[in-house]
Amino acid sequence: MPSTVYFGSAHQAKLVAEETLPAKLDLILEQLHLRDRVKGELVVLKMHTGSNIGYSTIHPVFIRKVVQAIKDGGGEPMVADIDWDVQHSYARGYSPEVLGCPIFPIAGPSDKYYYAHKHPYKGIEDWKLGGLIQDATFLVNFSHAKGHPTCGYGGAVKNLALGCMSGPTRSAMHDTMHYDQYWFPAKCPDAAVRQQIIDSCPFGAIVQDKRQADGLHLHIEGCNQCGRCLKVAPAGSLKIDPVNFHTFQEACAISTSISMGTFAKEKATHICLATFMTPVCDCFGFTSMPILPDVGIFGSDDIVALDQAVLDAIGKHPLIEENIPTSMEVHTRQGHPLSWLHGPLKDPYKVTEYCEALGLGTRQYELVDVLPVEGFTRTEVTYISAS
Repeated sequence: MPSTVYFGSAHQAKLVAEETLPAKLDLILEQLHLRDRVKGELVVLKMHTGSNIGYSTIHPVFIRKVVQAIKDGGGEPMVADIDWDVQHSYARGYSPEVLGCPIFPIAGPSDKYYYAHKHPYKGIEDWKLGGLIQDATFLVNFSHAKGHPTCGYGGAVKNLALGCMSGPTRSAMHDTMHYDQYWFPAKCPDAAVRQQIIDSCPFGAIVQDKRQADGLHLHIEGCNQCGRCLKVAPAGSLKIDPVNFHTFQEACAISTSISMGTFAKEKATHICLATFMTPVCDCFGFTSMPILPDVGIFGSDDIVALDQAVLDAIGKHPLIEENIPTSMEVHTRQGHPLSWLHGPLKDPYKVTEYCEALGLGTRQYELVDVLPVEGFTRTEVTYISAS
C-alpha cells in the first residue's frame, strides 16, 4: 500500500504570501496533524544547522513555524544537531530567540552522551546514538535535500543516519566503504606504476596508503568512477566495485533504523526542503551555486516514501551544468542527475532500497499537492502602501 507524501511546489501562480513555501509548509503541517500529536511530548526537531560560512541550510522561518506548531499542540520542542555545528549555529541565524526553542548537541557538548546499540556491520559493533535523540518522545526530522559526494544524495535518511550518531560512529560508517578489499598490492609491485595510478586521477581520489608502503587508498568521496585509473592499473590490482560505494548507503539505513527505533511509529514525522540544492552536503561548511532548480517542500510520516518522492521530483530536471564547480565533471548523463555528477555507483536510490528492506517504509507513494498551481496567468501586483 503506498504511503502519502504531501507536497508544496516552489512555483506560484500569484504573488501572494499564501502561495510561498513557508505558507505551504503550514498546510503540510496541518495534513500531518502535527499539533494534534505532540501534546505532552518532548519533541526533538532534528535538522542540519550547517557549519562555518554555509548559508543554504533551512531558513529559520521554516524552523520557527514547526517549533510554533509544536508549542501550539502542547509539546516541548528542542532543535538538535551534532556538537560542533550547534556550537556556532548562531552565526548562521539559528538561536533560541529566533527559533523559539533551545538548540542542543545530540550527544552533549563533549559528544559523550550517547546510548550504545549493538548491530555488527563491517567493522562496526556498537552504534552510539545521541542521548537527546533517545531521550525524546517524538521526532520531527526536517532535512534539506542536496547532493552528497559519498552517496549522491543527502535527504531525510541522511539527516538521521549521520546526524543522530556521535562522532566515532559517524567516522566508522565512512570507514565501512573500505571494509571490502579494492587494492591488491601483489598485482602491482612497481612503485612507479602505483604513482602513475595516483597521477591518473584528476580529482585526487587515489593516494598512497598511510599504513601500507605498497598500498593505495581510494577516497570514495572524490571518485566519480570515470575509470581513468583502471586504464593505468595492472589487471586485477584495483577494483572500482559497487560494494564499496553501496556499503555506506546500507550503513545509513542501519543507522536510521536504530535512530527511529527509539520512537513509536506514530511518533515520528519527516519534512524535506528541496531548494538551493548544491553539489555537496551542508556539513562542508560553505555554499556553492545550486545545481538543480528549486522543487518545493515535502512531508510524510514515511521516511522512505519521502526520500523516494524527493528524488523522483528532482530527477525530472537536468543538472544546471554551468553552476557545477570546475573541479568536478559530468561524465555520464544516464540515471538520476545526481549520479551524473557523483558517478553511477553513487545511486541515490540505493538508500531507499536498503531502508525499505529493513521495514522503515515503502518506496511506493501517493503525492498530494497541498496547493496545486493551476496555471500561470497575469495577476495584479498589490504594492504595500507607503502610508
